[in-house]
Amino acid sequence: MCRQIASITAHTEWMSTRVVPSHLKAPSRLLSSDNASGTHPLVLEAMHKANAGHALAYGNDQYTKDAEAAFSELFGKDVVTRFAFGGTGANVMALANMLQPAEAVVCTSWAHIAVDEAGAPERFLGAKLIDLPSPDAKLRPSDLHSLEHLFGSEHHVQPRVVSITQATELGTLYTAQEVKDLCAAAHEMNMLVHMDGARICNATAALGATREALRSFTIDAGVDVLTFGGTKTGVMFGEAVIFFNTELAKRSLYVRKQSTQLYSKMRYISAQYLAILKNDLFIELGVASNSAAKSLFDQVRDIEMLQLSSAPAVNSIYPVLEPAVSKALQEWMFFWDWDAAKHQFRWMTAWDVDSTDISAFVAGLRSVLD
Repeated sequence: MCRQIASITAHTEWMSTRVVPSHLKAPSRLLSSDNASGTHPLVLEAMHKANAGHALAYGNDQYTKDAEAAFSELFGKDVVTRFAFGGTGANVMALANMLQPAEAVVCTSWAHIAVDEAGAPERFLGAKLIDLPSPDAKLRPSDLHSLEHLFGSEHHVQPRVVSITQATELGTLYTAQEVKDLCAAAHEMNMLVHMDGARICNATAALGATREALRSFTIDAGVDVLTFGGTKTGVMFGEAVIFFNTELAKRSLYVRKQSTQLYSKMRYISAQYLAILKNDLFIELGVASNSAAKSLFDQVRDIEMLQLSSAPAVNSIYPVLEPAVSKALQEWMFFWDWDAAKHQFRWMTAWDVDSTDISAFVAGLRSVLD
């Protein structure tokens, strides 16, 4: 018995001191988040060009006019585009144009607006978020119908906006038909639909990699307002709120200012979106990001500990790691915890992660497991 205990103790000590060998260099690009990525050279070039001379402020410049026209061309219809500083502000601004007092936003319990925006929507909108449980971070028409008992009662907040995320916080995707069915159910219940497209470039890449694919799960599916995110896919800063339902944009100029999202030198945001929309660069970068995640998955799928059963839909992978392994890897190259109780983590690729980065990370991972 004593010999068995000594053996277990020795094994535990060995496990606790696992390290990546010093001769293995960590990847030059992190797998922690696509927010860690740099700005695409063509975007930097566009910003440098926009920096020449003076231009009228608050969106009264030619870059902004051209970018607004580019979004209308992208979606094949005249839409209203309002640029904002960042994702949280853009979501708040979008929802502010869709809500009246005593109205609520329906989302999943995984939604960024419910979990990762420090309560900004609730504080600044003064609106309740009805966050519903969902194993895959997706809403379905049945979820909306479960709220029908709230309508018409003066004692209950009235569900008004359905907010969905594409791609979701779990890396899952709504098909075009799923968005269409959800929008139809919402509209039948006199509700509006907002899409948080923080990773819409990845979603577009995964669902067809064309402008037609993008339209199929947004404007053609019945979405009313879209937050179009570029920061995670090559843009330095700034997001776009796209009003497909242009009636909802009537007060958007004032709401944007009041919600602190009106950037005076807006040409620097607009120029970036002109760059990523040109020749569908945003789709190309989404493809690159997704492909890097698929490559990583293919190279580690044989490792039983990771419990990876299916290829990633977009650019995120959620492996399970023993504590000693995760500790060694995170000390070597940082990545985020995901579900501590399950020892689950998140590896996320960005548009500029290449095969060298993937190979280096896989070598580090396997060195710890050997």
